[in-house]
Amino acid sequence: MAKKEAIDITRLSSTRIARLVQIGAIKNKLSTFIWGPPGIGKSDTIRQIGDKLNAPVIDVRLSSFDPTDVRGIAFFNPESRRMEWAQPVSFPDEEFCAKHKHVILFLDEINSAAPSVQAAAYQLILDRRVGEYVLPDNVAIIAAGNRDTDRGVTYKMATPLANRFLHLEMKADFDSWFDWAIENDVHSAVIGFLGEHKPKLMDFDPTSGSRSFPTPRSWTMLSTLLKEDLSEDDIRVLAEGTVGPAATNEFMQHLKFHHQLPKAADVLDGKVTELKVKDISAHYSMLVNLYYELTDRFEKIPVNERTYPNRDAGPKMVEFFKGMDRTIEFMINNFTDEMCILSLIMIAKGRGVDGETEGKFLFDHHYLTNFSVFAKKYSKYITAAAH
Repeated sequence: MAKKEAIDITRLSSTRIARLVQIGAIKNKLSTFIWGPPGIGKSDTIRQIGDKLNAPVIDVRLSSFDPTDVRGIAFFNPESRRMEWAQPVSFPDEEFCAKHKHVILFLDEINSAAPSVQAAAYQLILDRRVGEYVLPDNVAIIAAGNRDTDRGVTYKMATPLANRFLHLEMKADFDSWFDWAIENDVHSAVIGFLGEHKPKLMDFDPTSGSRSFPTPRSWTMLSTLLKEDLSEDDIRVLAEGTVGPAATNEFMQHLKFHHQLPKAADVLDGKVTELKVKDISAHYSMLVNLYYELTDRFEKIPVNERTYPNRDAGPKMVEFFKGMDRTIEFMINNFTDEMCILSLIMIAKGRGVDGETEGKFLFDHHYLTNFSVFAKKYSKYITAAAH
């Protein structure tokens, strides 16, 4: 009989990972392990799950533990005249967990821990207890680590420990990262570049000797640095130090077009109606700039003045809608169909003026006179985005 070839585990986007972790770890209390290369966003995904569920994330790095740190320290109890175990301080107790519906115990970089420490964690992961310590019922165990092929500091996970986990492997996915990036104010130059060069989001070669390379984490680092007042030479040096020389060469070319873009505020104020820059990556940046400007203006309006669906909007809301209407007209006249649809999806995912409608005010508000043109051209996409 021919030997069956090994089948690689399915690699999943961070969005799908988050959904399946909630099913496996949060709902069904299955200890879950997220695999992935360095910088792909494993830890961020867990923190996002915690934020969504309003669940505290207790980050425990077993790589810095001794076996006794997991089980606790043995001591003689003079009252019971028995040897007992002191509860490890790193793990959540009943009093803390009683204050929350869900608590996440995040064992990050668990396969970087020495085999003796991993062995000490067997009982905690499978039986939800170790020594005298019992994990409260509302605690979910989620672990993460790099793959053995990533050339990180890892120990091969023992089979008994591996069999105690639900295993999920993360892949770099631009759409998932894009949603996260615009909600976390990642610099529009970075989002614009990656919108046109999606494979550059994660370009990690474990056999390369390069100290810096493109990952979601390193692009976020570069985004932070770009918000400083930097010369072109400084930007090049910092880009090489975060995403590596190869990606830097292409990114610097993108910046030349990015710097030629008009100010988003001028588009919303009606001062600019034409986009002269034709580079597609720059168009991505322009789209993000417009989204950021709309969001910033909306958030400056007092909550009690955000009227919906009241047709008698106050002056600040009227001005906001005028800016949005000019933005819609600008997109129709300057963006490709693909870019217009992307802009629709972005705005549809944004907050509605009542703080609850998730952007649905866009589809029916009578102040948006140019939206009827937009709606006629992209009606089937509007229906999909609205639902």
